[in-house]
Amino acid sequence: MRPNLPANTDITALPFAAPLEPNRRLLLYALRRMGAHGLNDAHAAQAMLGTFGMGYRRPLMMLRVFVQESASMAARKISITGCCCMRMTLDEARLIEAIATAESDVQGASLLLRQAMGSEQYLGALCAAQATQAAFADLGRPLV
Repeated sequence: MRPNLPANTDITALPFAAPLEPNRRLLLYALRRMGAHGLNDAHAAQAMLGTFGMGYRRPLMMLRVFVQESASMAARKISITGCCCMRMTLDEARLIEAIATAESDVQGASLLLRQAMGSEQYLGALCAAQATQAAFADLGRPLV
């Protein structure tokens, strides 16, 4: 049964469910907060501090670099939704998967970043994605 939606609602705008895995959910939350409210968003920093404890600075800084690189080199607008939404946009799904697989599947992550950013200038974002993934893993929160 389909919910009653206004006629102008595009149900395909949020085609993916938010990740169930807690580390990816944290990544998505912080990515959304920084994308919507700036790199120095206090809620993103608080979420990282609450998860990583005093070691929160490294994953926070690496994610900030990733967001900055992605936004500055993007040739198109990267679509994000509200931080409390239980669904993801296609761009969010691509970015989360690119970060999670940046070390194990460099070519796949590169393709995802090119698609999300609409640009061939993705190498800075790829390096930042690898650093973000490594920071999460090194602190016991792998993005599986």
